[in-house]
Amino acid sequence: MAVPQSKEQLLDAIRGTYWKLMADLASLPAQRAHEATLEGHARGTQISVADLLAYLIGWNLLVLKWCDARAHGLPVDFPETGYKWNQLGRLAQKFYADHAGVDYPELLRRFAEVHARILALVERETDTTLYGAPWYEQYTQGRMIQFNTSSPYANARARLRKWKKANGIS
Repeated sequence: MAVPQSKEQLLDAIRGTYWKLMADLASLPAQRAHEATLEGHARGTQISVADLLAYLIGWNLLVLKWCDARAHGLPVDFPETGYKWNQLGRLAQKFYADHAGVDYPELLRRFAEVHARILALVERETDTTLYGAPWYEQYTQGRMIQFNTSSPYANARARLRKWKKANGIS
């Protein structure tokens, strides 16, 4: 998929990748969601599909946090307070811990809820606010949203499909 260059393209990318991923997540037996047999976000680690969902929820919540802070004229600690860009494996571990013990249906509900909040955020913006000027370093707000929504959704879907195939889940 091409890199979105407008609000409508961004919305299409977020929605399209989300619905494809959700179809794959919905076909997973809930009792398998917490098996830590999926390649992790940090080299040499194993995570569960539940952890993968926690990761996506965590990044989506960060996008909302960044945008809210910016909208209120507050500084933003990218990627997150206490973390640097070279510590994303550690940040992934935080996301897993934030949702540890949450059952699979509830994780799916939380993912749907944060996805809806992301769409509402993008809907409130304009092409100019999303793509008219750098928002973080050289990246526009739209690009930062895409980096942390549709791109990881597509990556998660590819990883999930590979895992399902290897585990005999259709």
